Amino acid sequence: MSARILAVTTGRILRQLRHDRRTVALLVVVPTVLLTLVYFMYVDQPAPPGQPSLFDRVALVMLGFFPFIIMFLVTSIAMLRERTTGTLERLLTTPLGKLDLLFGYGIAFGLAGAAQATIASAAAYWLFDLETAGSVWLVVMIAAVNAVLAVALGLLCSAFARTEFQAVQFMPVVVLPQLLLCGLFVPRGEMAGWLQAISDAFPLSYAVEALQEVGAHAEPTSTMWRDVAIVGGAAVLALVLAAATLRRRNG
Repeated sequence: MSARILAVTTGRILRQLRHDRRTVALLVVVPTVLLTLVYFMYVDQPAPPGQPSLFDRVALVMLGFFPFIIMFLVTSIAMLRERTTGTLERLLTTPLGKLDLLFGYGIAFGLAGAAQATIASAAAYWLFDLETAGSVWLVVMIAAVNAVLAVALGLLCSAFARTEFQAVQFMPVVVLPQLLLCGLFVPRGEMAGWLQAISDAFPLSYAVEALQEVGAHAEPTSTMWRDVAIVGGAAVLALVLAAATLRRRNG
């Protein structure tokens, strides 16, 4: 990969994103609206003595999950449009390589995910009084890495879709099982053995665990850093696989 080409590609994608007002609204407004719903769902729920409130536990995980689901949806459709409109085929006749393009997407949407996580975290901490033992910036960092993972998985899945409807159909296959088994609803250690094995294979499980570590510990832990490294490694692997399966245009 060329650093110059990667920078130009990232800039092009960010400019496209900036001019898409609906996508910007989806990235900026929707997470805060959903957090508001979560707040009013759990604000009056009692917490066990010595334990964080139910809102604190759920909202902290949601701050990592919102970038995951939104970035997966936006990226898979954006790349599909690049193929169906012929933009991708024209781009790949230039010195731009597949890895340059896909890593450019990863960086651009990762930055968008960081901005999204920052805004959502600001709302959670300062409007809804979310309390965590660790720093808010660690939460933002984990959410941004999670956004890059979602971008990578979205790019990988979009290679197997011919229409936007097909791209959306990958959500219940890729996103929902990870949500159900990430430890939000049932602690992973209390799952049946085969469910825990599946959960251990899902990168979102490690993102959730990293956020829970921030919620419980004032300082970054080795477990948190290990989990962040696993999520980042999964994102890089997915981007490489996406480059290997990327087609110039739909058949």
